[in-house]
Amino acid sequence: MNFNKEQLLELLAQIAPNRYLQALLIILLFLGLAKIIDVIITRVIQRWIEKTRLKIDDQILEIFHKPVFLSIILFGLALATERLEFKEIINFITLGGLKTVAIFFWAAAAARFFKLLLNLLSHDESRFKLIQDRTLPLFSNLLILLVTGLSIYIIFLVWNIDLTAWVASAGIIGLAISFAAKDTLANLFSGVFIMADAPYKIGDFIVLDSGERGAVTNIGIRSTRLLTRDDVEVTVPNSIMGNTKIINEAGGRHEKFRIRVKVGVAYGSDIDKVHKILLDVTTNFPDVCKSPEPRVRFRVFGESSLDHELLCWVNKPVLRGKILHLLNTAVYKRFGQEGIEIPFPQRDVHIRSESVKSENI
Repeated sequence: MNFNKEQLLELLAQIAPNRYLQALLIILLFLGLAKIIDVIITRVIQRWIEKTRLKIDDQILEIFHKPVFLSIILFGLALATERLEFKEIINFITLGGLKTVAIFFWAAAAARFFKLLLNLLSHDESRFKLIQDRTLPLFSNLLILLVTGLSIYIIFLVWNIDLTAWVASAGIIGLAISFAAKDTLANLFSGVFIMADAPYKIGDFIVLDSGERGAVTNIGIRSTRLLTRDDVEVTVPNSIMGNTKIINEAGGRHEKFRIRVKVGVAYGSDIDKVHKILLDVTTNFPDVCKSPEPRVRFRVFGESSLDHELLCWVNKPVLRGKILHLLNTAVYKRFGQEGIEIPFPQRDVHIRSESVKSENI
């Protein structure tokens, strides 16, 4: 690069011995070069890219088109400034300003490019589970902060600013902030890991260790919201959600949920008839799934009854209470019609009396 630069300066010295004229020629040369590059990009590369099916290449070209064009012009202005041989302080300020402008444009282009890349990765949740539509704003902001911080660091180096004191101050401030906002940071990181691990999603019915049960309505960076069956919204910090046992009733191979209707019949009942009645009851309910099909299980010989369970599936966990109510009601009525007794615990109390003989003393 230095060799080419020296050759260019020698050529300009032969054409125009005046250094101001040489600086003007350098500026005009790089303006022409920038225009040629601009024509190549807009008329050749862009037309070729428009023929492809991908849209990302058009967006990448649009992002970096302007920074490349301006960088060529700024480089020419920097060479012209060196050729003019200003005083050291003027030369330093001029070159520093040109470099700062270049850094600004390239930082903006880098931020747009990373944002485009994140949008692309968010559509492939099978490979990049951490980057999703709901986590996209978080990662976009983090990348903007990273690009901004790196740009400021480079600008400081361009202007020969000592960063030692700044880094030390930033470390002390960061430590103080981390202690003051430890709960917020815990919720933040837990929210990111919940979104990445996906133990539940919006719409799932979950049960917490503390007893809360409801549908997930929102998974935020700081908290998760549940809507209970009483239409009460419960907000749980993500730091708690990340460290508690969660039962996802909508998880598994499918969203269907199994309910159990427990019923006991009296000893001496025709259990084949009991089984048939229990299965017949489920045929009148459209919300009871046909697959897996309902089944009856004779569980145990109880103290006063033969204990059975009717097992059937509903399409969604939210239907559990409603269908359980209807099945209990239907079983009770049907047993009454068929003369099948549902016993209840009974206790026989035997009173034994003893004659007490009193002795006269």
